[in-house]
Amino acid sequence: MPKFIHTADWQIGRQFTTFPPEDALPLAEARLHAVQRIAELAAQHQVDAVLVAGDVFDMQTVSDRTIRRMFNAMQGYDGAWVMISGNHDAALAESVWTRAVRLGAVPANVHLALNPEPVVLADLGLAVLPAPLTQRHTYGDATAWFDQTQTPASCVRVGLAHGSVQGVLPDDIDSANPIAPDRAERAKLDYLALGDWHGCKCIQDRVWYSGTPETDRFRGNDAGQALLVNIPAPGVLPEVTPLTVGQHAWHQLNVPLAVESDVDVLLNTLQGLAASSVVSLTVTGQLPLWAHARVLSALAEAGARFRHLSCDTQALTLLPTADELASVRADGYVAKILQDLRQAQSEPGEGGEVAAEAMTLLMQALLARQPVVTANPGGAA
Repeated sequence: MPKFIHTADWQIGRQFTTFPPEDALPLAEARLHAVQRIAELAAQHQVDAVLVAGDVFDMQTVSDRTIRRMFNAMQGYDGAWVMISGNHDAALAESVWTRAVRLGAVPANVHLALNPEPVVLADLGLAVLPAPLTQRHTYGDATAWFDQTQTPASCVRVGLAHGSVQGVLPDDIDSANPIAPDRAERAKLDYLALGDWHGCKCIQDRVWYSGTPETDRFRGNDAGQALLVNIPAPGVLPEVTPLTVGQHAWHQLNVPLAVESDVDVLLNTLQGLAASSVVSLTVTGQLPLWAHARVLSALAEAGARFRHLSCDTQALTLLPTADELASVRADGYVAKILQDLRQAQSEPGEGGEVAAEAMTLLMQALLARQPVVTANPGGAA
């Protein structure tokens, strides 16, 4: 009986326009590497087929070169691939798929299931019922035809679809294309392989989202995987094993800082993340001068080590000690302003926030003309 890999949402051609080019280009390239990795895993686990549940491409307008490169990335596995279109690469009358066919880029072992009709791989004991999307948004359930469609009794019966299982997923996912929550039961499916939700998610024992194989957003939903599915015989529950695919883990961190130990925790956390990480960090709180400088120095080092680091420090303010205020050698009117701002920072509400921001800006201007202190005057590094 068949063993296959279930994957989806490759989003080949995604641009990552909110990232600087030096980070966006490697992240886009990583999506092609993920396809190569899936091919390697398929060969390694000696699967009978790879099923791709839509959104192979991120948009209809990807270049011809990108189309060719995507199919080239699949060459590491010469078994059967079955693909459907999703909402990003819908099978329109003229689409990325028709271009791929015209280019002659589609290998002979790749089945483009762009029509709602069974793909029966009898020699593998596998019958795939595809529900390709033919437009970006549909209001009917494209899997409804599964219920009345017969497949060979000797074959495992697998549905392949792209959309939202109704009443299960959050309302803000990419596509509203509805899928009945009891479709697997009504259509007597041994397994329903889904795409659209970018995280790995088990809906029922026989219904899974594989998620995108390369993480592409700050959401803790087990992305970066493909699913190895083994179904010993028709009617038997599938054995589903997640396989790690992705290179880049995405981390969203919100860190309040108030005391020295908080700074230590932040620096240890950053040190523990892999260099391939994509990190969004928000730091808040008030720190004395030496600790503030230590944090900024560590963030500069982390920014050079990670694949990408975006850091919001707008709400991280200076609260200099009396000794630190003296060390900036401010006198006269400037010294009076620093003292007033230091006191005003403790006031509740907007006044305190404005004072804190003003203190930070003034201290930064004064320190720009002096060496930066990165050690605790009390002795801590």
